Amino acid sequence: MGVRHINPEGLHRSPAFSQAVVVEQPNKTIYIGGQNGVDSDGKVVGPTLGEQARQAFRNLAAILESEGASLANIVHWRLAAVDGTSIDEGVAAFQEVWNRSDPPPAITVHFVAGLAPGVLIEIDAVAVV
Repeated sequence: MGVRHINPEGLHRSPAFSQAVVVEQPNKTIYIGGQNGVDSDGKVVGPTLGEQARQAFRNLAAILESEGASLANIVHWRLAAVDGTSIDEGVAAFQEVWNRSDPPPAITVHFVAGLAPGVLIEIDAVAVV
């Protein structure tokens, strides 16, 4: 695929994320805008960050599938969670959808003052196919 996941010596190693992902050659790249935990009617699916994260991951998977890709093609996630929520629920949702045999993507997490009404998490991503 022309993608290398790197974790240079001297940096923290984690099974949950790569420090960086390098695209070695021109490939189809999909930049996915922030996905919230909303259903096809635009309604927030539940009151917890975990429920909303699971839906956001389903939304991301649907976008990727529409382009012949999958979550395994993700090279970078960016998560924005409302300050005061437990990101542990989002991490648990990620672990439910990520195939542990695939190299983990680079991940950035931000805590923010707020998102759309009732929304606790927003996830955007970059995928290379």
